[in-house]
Amino acid sequence: MSEQKPIIKYLLDFLDYSEIEKGLSSKTQENYTRFLRKFFRWLESVGLTDLQPASLSPDHIWQYKVFLSRHADPRTKKNLKKSTQNYYLIALRSLLEFFVEKDISSLPPSKVKLAKDRMDKEIKFLKLDQLVTLLSAPDKNTIIGLRDKAILESLFSTGLRVAELVALSRDQIRIKENDHDLEIAVIGKGAKIRTVYFSARSLGALRAYLAERKDFDEALFINYRRGRLNANSRRLSVKSIEDIVKKYVKISGLPVMATPHTLRHSFATDLLNQGVDLRTVQEFLGHSNIATTQIYTHVTNKQLRDIHRKVHENRQL
Repeated sequence: MSEQKPIIKYLLDFLDYSEIEKGLSSKTQENYTRFLRKFFRWLESVGLTDLQPASLSPDHIWQYKVFLSRHADPRTKKNLKKSTQNYYLIALRSLLEFFVEKDISSLPPSKVKLAKDRMDKEIKFLKLDQLVTLLSAPDKNTIIGLRDKAILESLFSTGLRVAELVALSRDQIRIKENDHDLEIAVIGKGAKIRTVYFSARSLGALRAYLAERKDFDEALFINYRRGRLNANSRRLSVKSIEDIVKKYVKISGLPVMATPHTLRHSFATDLLNQGVDLRTVQEFLGHSNIATTQIYTHVTNKQLRDIHRKVHENRQL
C-alpha cells in the first residue's frame, strides 16, 4: 500500500494520471478539476481537510450526495439538476479509480452511486423502417445530396461519434473496385484508436459522392456554401453535421427529433437486436467502460419484455 496524504492533496497526481495513462483531453481535465474542487471544498467545510483515502467511508459519500442535492447554483439560485450532480459524482468515482490503479487504499469506485433522475430521457433510436426513410431522403442528383447521403449512411454503418466523422479525411477512405466493405482506424475519445467498419451500402454512397468531387480539399465531408468555396479548408463542422441530420429528419417526417447521436444509438441497438454480445458492441462504440454500453440493454430488455407479454397474452391454455 502506498504512503497516503490527505485526499485534497491528490489533485495534481490525478490530473497527471488522467493525461498520461488515460489520455484525457485538457478540456476533460479542466472539468474534472472543477468538479473535484467542489468535493475538496466540501471536505474542508465539514472539518475533513486532512481526511486520507483509507479513511473515506460510505457515510462520507452519502453526506456529500446530500450536500449536492441541496446545493443551490449561485447564479440561478436553483438546486443542481440530477444530471449536474452526477458530473460531480463521476469525477469523484474517477478519483477513486485512480486510487485503485495506484494501489492507494480507499473505497471501491462502485460505492459512488449516481443520482437517479426521474426525468432522465430514454435512449432515442430509429426503427428499421424509419432508418430506411431517413437514409433515402437526400436528393442523389446533386453533389450536396450525394454528400448528405454518404454522411447518413456512414453514421449508421459505423456508429461513429459526430466529431470522429467530421475528422475523417479522403485519404482514409481508399475504396477498391471490388470492395464490399471497408475498415479503417479512427482516434476516438481519450485519443484511443479503434477500428470502424463501413458496409457495402455506405461504401456505395461514398463512391457516388467522391466520384463527383472536383476539389483537392483533404477533408472527406466539405461545405458547399458560397462563402466557404475559397477557404483553406471547407471541412464540415460538428454543428453542420447536426443540422444536416435534422434537415432530413424533417424532410422524412419522422416523429423522433433524431441527431447524429441517435444514429449511433440506432447502430448499437440494431447490433444487440441481431444478437451481438455487449462486449463486442462496446468495442464497436469505443466505450472505455462497459457500464456506458449497458444503457442500450434497457432498450433491448424492454423489447424482450414486450415480446414475452405478447406471446403469453395470445397463448390459449
